[in-house]
Amino acid sequence: MVKRAEIVDYVTYEDMRAQFRAEVMKAKELRRIHIGEYLTLLFENHLTVRYQIQEMVRAERIVRESDIVYEIDTYNELLGDEGELGCTLLIEIEDPALRDRKLREWWHLPEKVYVVRENGTRIAATFDERQRGEGRLSSVQYLKFKTNGSVPVAAGVDLGDLRNETQLKHEQQEALRADLAER
Repeated sequence: MVKRAEIVDYVTYEDMRAQFRAEVMKAKELRRIHIGEYLTLLFENHLTVRYQIQEMVRAERIVRESDIVYEIDTYNELLGDEGELGCTLLIEIEDPALRDRKLREWWHLPEKVYVVRENGTRIAATFDERQRGEGRLSSVQYLKFKTNGSVPVAAGVDLGDLRNETQLKHEQQEALRADLAER
């Protein structure tokens, strides 16, 4: 979990932003898994969540202590508990009409995303029902996988005609192993 003492004011952050951002982008690259044409899972860890908080403080010029604490609490929820992996699911469809149609058709998508353990067992995602609106999904979903500390070897989706599975590279598995160890 990101602690309050780790978040600096937005002026100080500006001085360190380029170097910090480069470090975070490298970490994100190891945790980004594309599933088919339209879906990307971005597994979150302490560093990526800290970055998101810092970016929000910077973008919104947040200085009130209660607002900073709110951002920390909100983004820390992405990490999950011990033995859990949290991730952001990005539904990436450039065409607005197609995106709108798919976000309606894929209402059950969050519950159809899974990771696979070495023994072949699928672990379905858990998610917050509030991420679904009036008959459609948000194009960004926050998911968690209760892996009980086991490192996934694949990630996939099994929803009607949207079926795909991606094997995780060794480097991706090692990144997720490190993330599970830090909780």
